[in-house]
Amino acid sequence: MRVHFIAIGGAAMHNLAIALHKKGFLVTGSDDVIFEPSNSRLAKYGLLPTEIGWHEENITTDIDAVILGMHARVDNPELLKAQALGLKIYSYPEYIYEQSKNKTRVVIGGSHGKTTITSMILHVLNYYQKDFDYLVGAQLAGFDTMVKITDSAPVIIIEGDEYLASPIDRRPKFHLYKANIAILSGIAWDHINVFPTFENYVEQFANFLTTIEPKGKVIYCETDEVLKQTVETSAANIVKIPYQIPLHEVKNGITYLLPEHTPLKVFGDHNLMNLNAARMVCRELGISETEFDKAISTFTGAAKRLELLNAVNQTNVYKDFAHSPSKLKATIQAVKAQFPDRELVAMIELHTFSSLNKDFLKEYKDAMKDADVAMVYIDDKTFLIKRMEPLTEDDIQTAFNDKAIMFFNNPVKLEAYLRSFDFRNKNLLLMSSGNYAGMDLPKLAAEIKS
Repeated sequence: MRVHFIAIGGAAMHNLAIALHKKGFLVTGSDDVIFEPSNSRLAKYGLLPTEIGWHEENITTDIDAVILGMHARVDNPELLKAQALGLKIYSYPEYIYEQSKNKTRVVIGGSHGKTTITSMILHVLNYYQKDFDYLVGAQLAGFDTMVKITDSAPVIIIEGDEYLASPIDRRPKFHLYKANIAILSGIAWDHINVFPTFENYVEQFANFLTTIEPKGKVIYCETDEVLKQTVETSAANIVKIPYQIPLHEVKNGITYLLPEHTPLKVFGDHNLMNLNAARMVCRELGISETEFDKAISTFTGAAKRLELLNAVNQTNVYKDFAHSPSKLKATIQAVKAQFPDRELVAMIELHTFSSLNKDFLKEYKDAMKDADVAMVYIDDKTFLIKRMEPLTEDDIQTAFNDKAIMFFNNPVKLEAYLRSFDFRNKNLLLMSSGNYAGMDLPKLAAEIKS
């Protein structure tokens, strides 16, 4: 089986390429730029293109499948030749389905928590040495790659987001997997460049329910009113299973599951909600609640999700992959609830198209109100790259409904401020889906005044 990847350097794309290579496929690929860690990982398996760029001669009639990444454009010369030759062209979610259509497909969707829920399920299945395939959006400890596709595994765990499948397939990715078991964690408007209204965004989740296999199951967070209404009013032929936050208590900075007082290494209502969703999926896969709790007590968290960088004296430093208003608010509330006797210094880097859009910015109203010191950072170069009008300090303070929020657009000044701050009996929370202004976060965490 010969497969060619157009835009092989993407996070999901290069991991799928490696997975198919391990499966015995002949894999080739191309891209106009390949960053780390994709570059090194592709090189390790002999899959790194010998020349950077798009080359029509890469496309030949002996290719069985072309997999097209979102980074490519509709006028990509390799794509145009593949279309002219009549080759079969897939988006990567389409090809994941193609490789897993005889398996039980578990699809984790929702505006937030997908990676954490998926990671929890993978951790528990791995703990009990189950045979499973997976697609997850972050590199996990104990897993070589972010994608695994085999012939033997009876089940595949798929993190399914709502963004578009490919430049020529404008369907959301999670519509293409045809889940047997689905999770929906919540609905909070995002991707306004694709879904310009809240109603249009919600519609994608309603449509997702119709893609679940007949008599399949959807496990959904019933405390999200929009999601609850969307699921409960759906006419799809599926079983609907609600979940809420599990019984728990917090003592001395540690969260315990009740009634057995199982200690956890993660915390926060959103993590507990994610845990309950993962628990219910594992129950569907034959793992009892007792078995689940034993395994999840060893789970240290998904990469970049409330990741502890340093803890010294009465100061913890966390980094978190957050950008949406709902995730920002939930992450701040989690740290405050876990450490009620400590002040919280919180910084968010606004980086995505949605978060930098003036019309969408008002969705951040009161999102940082629980932080004792709140900062917003935006790299001015981001506006140039995205061809957007820059935001001002007044724009930020008005949108967040907080005139005390500090605004930085200079990374040197931001880092200087953080280094000058007295963090005694305070926690620092750094949130971004970008690169945190290029700061060396482990070094910063080790050197701040505490």
